[in-house]
Amino acid sequence: MPHQLLRIVDANLNRSVEGLRVLEDVARFVLNDATLSQQLRATRHSLTEVGESLGIILLEGRDSEHDVGRENVVASRPSVVASPPSVIASRRRSNLNKQSYPDLVSLVEANANRVEESQRVLEELAKLDELSSKLDATRFEKVRFCLYSVEKEMVSRLTRQDKLKELTGLYVIVDRQVLGGRDELEVVREVIQGGAKVIQLRDKQRSMVELLPVAEKLRKLCLKAGILFIINDYLDLALAVDADGLHIGYGDLPVHVARRELPMAKIIGSSVTTVSRAIEVGDEGADYISVGSMFPTESKEGAIVVGLDMLKQVREAVSSPVVAIGGIDERNIGEVIAAGADCVAVISAVLSKPDVKKATKGLVSEIRKAKRKCQG
Repeated sequence: MPHQLLRIVDANLNRSVEGLRVLEDVARFVLNDATLSQQLRATRHSLTEVGESLGIILLEGRDSEHDVGRENVVASRPSVVASPPSVIASRRRSNLNKQSYPDLVSLVEANANRVEESQRVLEELAKLDELSSKLDATRFEKVRFCLYSVEKEMVSRLTRQDKLKELTGLYVIVDRQVLGGRDELEVVREVIQGGAKVIQLRDKQRSMVELLPVAEKLRKLCLKAGILFIINDYLDLALAVDADGLHIGYGDLPVHVARRELPMAKIIGSSVTTVSRAIEVGDEGADYISVGSMFPTESKEGAIVVGLDMLKQVREAVSSPVVAIGGIDERNIGEVIAAGADCVAVISAVLSKPDVKKATKGLVSEIRKAKRKCQG
């Protein structure tokens, strides 16, 4: 077997096994997914067996000391600014040569790419007459296609985790009924400038034809600001505008159905009034739990007041982020945070005020004060 070909086989087997180990550990320790971790481990072991089957001839072909490509390292650091979809593909290709990564998603993309490209090289080499008796091209092809699916799942789930980390501040629900005729876009701009972390569009009156352009514009505003944009109730609208997630209320689409239809990277929130329901929707696939109403409110007709005790009980029962809602304002927002809320959702406390930006800033400030107090 030619010495040069052995070096290529050795290098690409090593790249594949190394990349798979990184992915395996992320699946195990970050995603806590035993099935995915075991799948990656089994794939890694199968490639290790390929190397072992070639034995000493593979090691004899290794010549790392004289590898002309070992010094080709790109020294520049990757940007920490979120990239638009149009440049994700090019970033993905360049990540292999980066000395550092801005986040886990980039790390997973880079290592999945390393494995996929290496498997393609091995697959093509296995088609050579000189190597076909030693290497199975079909094996490498299967691994490559498996990694395409694994990469998609891991990136989507990590992206979803990143979105959930943003549920830590003020969550403003935009409802035209409370706006008093003011322009939604201008109001949302002020809310974003005030420091809100999440915007939800809720509208029970307008048709989908009327809502779509509004949702598209709000989505662009939130995307530019780097905050979450959630659609209330309407799965089709959330999909149409590529929202970050969907919020489901009482009597709406079942959570498990929404989870099945939404892309894996999208988050789902669900409103509850009891601990048992919080556990139930969590099991069905809800990523965050909205508990309320905390206090009497005029923003939602027929809202059930469950109080702070229920919030505490739900916080103790679930590990998901908990959003408190209902009758919350600057006077009581500290109590809500102290009771265990990760995020606070409001409507009237912002939208009914003449200075929306100022109202938002005031609530954001109170949340920060309450969290500092809780931390010590």
